Amino acid sequence: MKNKKASPWKSIRTGLFTLLALVIFAYGFQITRVNLEELRSGKRQESLVRVTRALAKPDILEYEQVEEVVNQPIYVPCPQSGGNSTTEQNSSEPYIVITPACASPGELIQVEGFNFAPYTVGPLRFVPGSDPNNVVTLGRENAETDATGHFITSMELPKRPSDDVQYIRATLRRNVGAPHFSQTAYDTWDKIVETVFLALLATVFGTVLAIPLSFIAARNLMKTVKSPLTSISLSTLGWPIGIVIGFIIVRWVGDISVSIGSSVLVNLASVLISPVLVWLGVRWALPQEETVLPRQSVRLARLGVVLLTVLVGILGLFQLASLAMSSGRTLEASLGAFGFLGYFLFQAGDIVAILTPALGGLAAGGTLGSLMGRLGQRSSEKLPASGIKTLNLILTPVAGATILGLLGQLVEWLYQIGNPNLTLWIPMAVGAAAGLLLAVFTKPKDSLPIGMVIYSITRTFLNALRSVEALVMAIVFVIAVGIGPFAGVMALGLHTIVSLAKLYSEQVESISAGPLEAIEATGANRLQTIIYAVIPQIIPPYISYTMYRWDINVRMSTIIGFVGGGGIGFLLQQNINLLNYRAASAQMVAIAIVVASMDYISSVLREKYV
Repeated sequence: MKNKKASPWKSIRTGLFTLLALVIFAYGFQITRVNLEELRSGKRQESLVRVTRALAKPDILEYEQVEEVVNQPIYVPCPQSGGNSTTEQNSSEPYIVITPACASPGELIQVEGFNFAPYTVGPLRFVPGSDPNNVVTLGRENAETDATGHFITSMELPKRPSDDVQYIRATLRRNVGAPHFSQTAYDTWDKIVETVFLALLATVFGTVLAIPLSFIAARNLMKTVKSPLTSISLSTLGWPIGIVIGFIIVRWVGDISVSIGSSVLVNLASVLISPVLVWLGVRWALPQEETVLPRQSVRLARLGVVLLTVLVGILGLFQLASLAMSSGRTLEASLGAFGFLGYFLFQAGDIVAILTPALGGLAAGGTLGSLMGRLGQRSSEKLPASGIKTLNLILTPVAGATILGLLGQLVEWLYQIGNPNLTLWIPMAVGAAAGLLLAVFTKPKDSLPIGMVIYSITRTFLNALRSVEALVMAIVFVIAVGIGPFAGVMALGLHTIVSLAKLYSEQVESISAGPLEAIEATGANRLQTIIYAVIPQIIPPYISYTMYRWDINVRMSTIIGFVGGGGIGFLLQQNINLLNYRAASAQMVAIAIVVASMDYISSVLREKYV
């Protein structure tokens, strides 16, 4: 069998690709300024050796030190009168000898020390001026004595000529007593503990919020969610109306709570009574079993009781927040070392007081949106096609105008355009026109894939936020709440939400479809399907992802500290900027130990529970 003749074009193509790769790498060398001349520079090598040696000796342990300081006069340059700068030495005390006794600026001299303590180390410095106690010193030489307390070294005189006598100072230090932790070690311990708990809080808060987001960001759960256009339009209108009404009502209840007073006894009584009233109201208004359909008046009365029960529950939350804040202040002042418990109680109450109006508004929006959506669903099922078509032609433009009008107001708030035509009326007109077209070209009884719309919006939002690094988020939150670990918690928490929501949702998308189909075949609603068919399959990977995220947050918290986000990163940056490399090395060792420990702990927990 004859071999096929090799094509010359293949060789030429290979050669061209190789040449192109070389050109790309050559351009990369120029862009990144690869230059080994700097590495071979004596000054660079000297600095590298000095920094490396400092990093190899982390400032963790220290001794009490005793200093031996000797000043020896020297003339720079030599006086014209031929004066002598040598002084008589006491052979029993430490002294140094300079050779020559006077020299010109920049000249190399030899310094020899005698009678110092053995194996001591310290700086050898030039002291400008005629005062031997001057705190200003020049030079970077060090002296180290041998077993007899003797040292000999050379140093270059700085270019500081003077007719007055100047000095060479040897400051040798020796350790006494037992070693103990340095102040750097204590500061590092405080900040590394802060780092671990910063990461812990960010992980917990992020996980709690990421779990519900992951269900609406899962394609397999949302692709089956479909609703008629009437239901979608009414639900869209119900959400903003409910949020506004709910927020106003909750704020009104909050004002009533403030008017009641901040007395601990009043708060405690309200906190104890409100759950009882809520339980009684729910028990009467929502009975478990009914054999006869209640009258219209009874149903209206039950609706009124439910609304009143909700108001009582909200009032109880505000009173609980007030009780927690007042008790927290008292406990923080009286518990001493355990005052952090009172601080936690106060902050928890403050969080409840701040979040209650927002959560109340969202709850009201969700409730009204759900009720109006159900009304639209029933209307679509019972009304004739012509009636639904007419209803859609009215409701859908209003819903479209509402959505784009709200988006236009968001744009106005962000960019302050100051033109209502551009940020309100034109968006509303475009939304109404789009809604009208949708109503015209959609069949009255058709169900639209609203689930995929929600899925797409959620995934786009998560991807956009995840593209922003936690370091940038920390800068924003530092502006919002100030420099400190709280800004770091918020930045890492937000990044944890978007990252875990993506990982969780992808895990939901990979679950087995069999249990879902089996649960849905029994007539279960969506919440029951998630509880009994989805959650049992995702618990192990959720635990694994959460532990891994905590490990990531510990490492990321060292970085966001560079922009004021708290944790050990802030201390590390300070020491690097101050060229205190021994202290920086102590922080690096602490970070390495914590990361290694976290990796070991998480691997053990994953092996045990996952």
